[in-house]
Amino acid sequence: MSADPSSLSRSSGSGRRVALFACDILLGAAAALGQAPWGLWPVSVAAFALIVWRVATTTSARDGALSSLRAGIGYFALSMFWIIEPFLVEPEIYGWLAPFALTGIAVGGALFWAVPTWLALLPVRGAAMRGVAFAAAIVLSDWLRGWLFTGLPWALGGHIWIDSPVGQIAALAGSIGLSALTMLLALLPNLLRALDNNRMRGLLSGAALSLAVLAGAWAYGSARLSTPLPDTTRPQILRLVQPNAEQRLKWDPYWSGVFFQRLIDLSSGPTAEGGRPDVVIWPETAVNFLLEHAGTAPQDIKTAIEAPLLLGIQRVEGNRYFNSFAEFRRDGTIGQIYDKFHLVPFGEYTPWGDAMSRLGISAFAARYGNGYTPGDGAHVLRGLGAGLPPVQVLICYEAVFSRHLITQGAERPEWLLQITNDAWFGTQSGPWQHLAQARLRAIESGLPLIRVANTGVTAVIDARGTIKAQLDLGIEGRLDAALPASLASTPWSKLGDWPAVLLAALALLGAIVGSGLKRNPSAG
Repeated sequence: MSADPSSLSRSSGSGRRVALFACDILLGAAAALGQAPWGLWPVSVAAFALIVWRVATTTSARDGALSSLRAGIGYFALSMFWIIEPFLVEPEIYGWLAPFALTGIAVGGALFWAVPTWLALLPVRGAAMRGVAFAAAIVLSDWLRGWLFTGLPWALGGHIWIDSPVGQIAALAGSIGLSALTMLLALLPNLLRALDNNRMRGLLSGAALSLAVLAGAWAYGSARLSTPLPDTTRPQILRLVQPNAEQRLKWDPYWSGVFFQRLIDLSSGPTAEGGRPDVVIWPETAVNFLLEHAGTAPQDIKTAIEAPLLLGIQRVEGNRYFNSFAEFRRDGTIGQIYDKFHLVPFGEYTPWGDAMSRLGISAFAARYGNGYTPGDGAHVLRGLGAGLPPVQVLICYEAVFSRHLITQGAERPEWLLQITNDAWFGTQSGPWQHLAQARLRAIESGLPLIRVANTGVTAVIDARGTIKAQLDLGIEGRLDAALPASLASTPWSKLGDWPAVLLAALALLGAIVGSGLKRNPSAG
């Protein structure tokens, strides 16, 4: 008995669809391997090039968007799998949500690829112009991810370069400029292959051009890194304290006392040179009491560590709670306060909080109530501690957003301070990606960044994003360090992401116009 030809055809077609689905997922996951902590940027660029080829050679906007969606699922599932970690701090309460969180972040991120891809490909025909349109759409998507739905500019295509000399391009064009570079390198082999009648020759020519562009970016970054920084290191010694307070024990009545004493012990004593630090810095939500309920703690701390203290602490006004930064002065009084204003949705506040609370859904990272209240916004603090230069404080998640930096004019600070509690991110990729983005803020702004983390990584980062000293993940300890010098305002500080966004928009417009001219060769 012979097989039904139509049945064989359907079986073959189904198998091909499954193979393409798996291929796209795997290519997306490979593209994520350039992110921290893996840093395999050659694999990432090659994978992005294959994704461009897959999308550009589809026959419709719908098919291109589906291919982009599948690749995006693989990319965001791997690059952001750490999103399950907060739900595992108290697994008996939140653990059941972890698979939904990972699925949501993977599919949600993938939609940020698929929808712009579909819109970009609708008016475009031909593999060459479709490749250009897709590459431009991904760059614009990376930019939009920093704004829509409060923003989540995590795992951008440009983040693969942060730990290489190429990352210095961020001083010129920011993180979106780095994303544009990534997509340009992925696009060129596909573009020249599609434009050349000899496809192999075009592919090789495009690959050679990509290598030339990469070599130029690498040379620029290497030259910038080799130029000495100004010899204006501040004389003050900062003591950075990393208590390594495990998140699941952080608010336990017994362990919170242990961790507080650990903070005191690590803050006390002379420096290696025999002197005393000029200021001590503790991480985000370092203590278990509210600022208004501190009692004699500021005086007790003053007696124990004999230096001004800058710390993360929660505070309350009426029935509103804030995730804050505060100054405990040398005389035991409370000085300047800064309230975190860019809060983590569902982590530090719950959208539609009143309605959600009736369903039993609260912000699990907020210690008090159903969430924090946002502060007034970014601003520069002056006169902190022992005459420290003007500083912009970033609390945890705020360092992910380059748009929050105050980068020019009379208000420009001389350094950045990030206090954070990365214990929520686990010990795999999350803390390392967060650290990498903090380094990127230093490169973009030309300002040194001091990072003080509960469980790590605490670091001293110079104005080019180089780590000068650090306390590794999962250890308790302290760093005594001088504040590195700042640089003049970078081109990115003055122009922001707009040049990269404009170039991507022009590339997309060019693809649309070029596609139209190809369909109508007699036009004009």
